[in-house]
Amino acid sequence: MKALGVACGIVFWTLVLGTAFLYFFPGGNDEPVAILQIEPAPAPSPGGAPPAPEAQAPAPAPAETPDASGGNLDVPPGFAVGPPDSPQAPSEPQGGAMMPMPQGQNEAPPAPAGPGPDDTAPQPTPAPDADQQGAAPGAPMQQAALDTPASATPPPPPPENETGSIALPSTPEPELVEQSQYGPLPKIAADGRRSIDVYARPSRYAAATQGEPPRVAILVTGLGLPDGPPQAALKGLPVQVSVAYGAYARSLQDAVAEARAEGHEVLLQIPLEPQNYPSVDPGPHTLITTLPPADNIKRLQWLMSRYTGYVGVTNHMGAKFQASAESIQPVLEELKRRGLLYVDGEATKDSATERTAKAIGLDYFAVNVQIDAGDTAQQLAKLEQAAKERGTAIGVVRLKPATAKQITDWAAKLEGKGIVLVPVSAAVRSQAQG
Repeated sequence: MKALGVACGIVFWTLVLGTAFLYFFPGGNDEPVAILQIEPAPAPSPGGAPPAPEAQAPAPAPAETPDASGGNLDVPPGFAVGPPDSPQAPSEPQGGAMMPMPQGQNEAPPAPAGPGPDDTAPQPTPAPDADQQGAAPGAPMQQAALDTPASATPPPPPPENETGSIALPSTPEPELVEQSQYGPLPKIAADGRRSIDVYARPSRYAAATQGEPPRVAILVTGLGLPDGPPQAALKGLPVQVSVAYGAYARSLQDAVAEARAEGHEVLLQIPLEPQNYPSVDPGPHTLITTLPPADNIKRLQWLMSRYTGYVGVTNHMGAKFQASAESIQPVLEELKRRGLLYVDGEATKDSATERTAKAIGLDYFAVNVQIDAGDTAQQLAKLEQAAKERGTAIGVVRLKPATAKQITDWAAKLEGKGIVLVPVSAAVRSQAQG
């Protein structure tokens, strides 16, 4: 037992002295301690040649941090760019109250209101649409719509008759899409195809031919606006009727796809400054005469990026804006550059739109009759008379369930009167060729 006690004492004091030595002399001449790592030797290569040293992977480049102030990103008035993980809330409208947003399908997603005539400072970015599944905060709306096959889809041939059932191809056509900071924008394809060529409903009456019957076209508007009708209001309308959607409703790309699947061609309805703006405000990002042309083009591009598949553009209000040649010309030039037509739905005697469109060679048509401006039956009769006198006429109507039934009943009697109902694009083309 005595020997065991001595042995334990020796071990104990050895540990104590060793620990004390390491504590006071940890590095030994301040030299770093080398750690030897033993790895298994590589298997010999065939022929006895030494194995090649493993290539060293390059170090990953540091990720760029987005500039919270927006950096050099060029944004339109009414927008600002913030950190991706902290989208800014939209501000209250200036220079006019925001139009009420109804509950249901056409409830508009939050969007910053356009500045008043003297306010050109950027406003916060609108929150992304709740229907954009998987979209990052601040990402442009409708980006998911671009996940389409790269192969071009030829437009369907004209039906045997204008009332024939035809489903228009799904959109977008990749070669007609330009990626932008706002979302997808229309462009002319490398082979010269335009939206008016690819997205139009085919018609045998798109070309002006002697002896053809008078042509009438109906453009229904109001969908995609804060107080617009539901998508179901289109049910039962003749397939030749063209549909204009605004830029403010939810699930716009889905609504456009549904309308095209039923055979209706689509136009985009954009807000233009009326005479009594901002007391009457057409909506966020209205194009106004007090902004520089470049800023109005940015607003136009934001509006154009909300969905794809439209043949052209029509206006929501805009008497004051269209009376200013300085304001309207850059807008019409932008539409022509992107392969779109323009239908002036509220032309006035002071408008500079028609002469400007003709000067630049834009596919253009001024609406002949506003059908909802009075008695519907009387206005439809005026439209028929305009078609007989001019060869082609377009009527515009803000869609309502009662009006939709009247148009359907009226269209069923046109053939007996020697008049043919055509899509808006066919009316525009036939007038231009005539």
